[in-house]
Amino acid sequence: MTTVTEATPVEAVLFDFSGTLFRFTERAEWFTDLHDEDGAPIHGELQAELIRRMTAPTGVPADLGPDDVAAWERRDLDPELHRRAYLAVLRSSGLTVPGHAESLYERVLDPRSWDPYPDTVEVLTRLHGAGVGIGIVSNIAFDLRRVLARFDLDGLIGAWALSHEVGRIKPTAGIFTAALDGLGVAADRTLMVGDSEEADGGARALGCRFALVAPDPVADRPHALLDAVRAHGLLHG
Repeated sequence: MTTVTEATPVEAVLFDFSGTLFRFTERAEWFTDLHDEDGAPIHGELQAELIRRMTAPTGVPADLGPDDVAAWERRDLDPELHRRAYLAVLRSSGLTVPGHAESLYERVLDPRSWDPYPDTVEVLTRLHGAGVGIGIVSNIAFDLRRVLARFDLDGLIGAWALSHEVGRIKPTAGIFTAALDGLGVAADRTLMVGDSEEADGGARALGCRFALVAPDPVADRPHALLDAVRAHGLLHG
């Protein structure tokens, strides 16, 4: 990560959601009743691959038909397309028993499936307390407010730019502009923090600064958000 030394202060921080503030964390019990068509349980590598495919931010999964590819490419603009695309991915990955793909997909929509990174609460709380505007910019097809509300963080967010609500997806400029307009802050006074160089890094085209964090497991990434904002002149001390 490169420390930015511009004289212009950062007045607002935009955050990606998945892999940045929160992580979709699988639970062993989700797979207890899942199996393939031969009755073999879903274990180890297949579990990991299913979760990876459900959380990959970019790219088109293999083995999808043309209609499902079309749904995948527009999944974050429409909840119905999101459901269709992910059910197709799960079925093509081995969850072909009726009802099993649906069971795992519903976990994505459950706020309890999303864990905050160790420094998420501290960073959002301290930024808000310091008068720094906070926005969420996410390619997502469900309401993230319920996730942040579990930790009493929803009231700290000044702008929500969720793709299914604003009709734009990262890295296109419109979704970032929606957040900037919502906060009333200029792009050159804004930092975007996200886990995708391709998607979140699109904010740089508007003049925002950008900090990349790794979408590691929660326990393996204790202070990346703090590091990111401190590298841009915020939350020292």
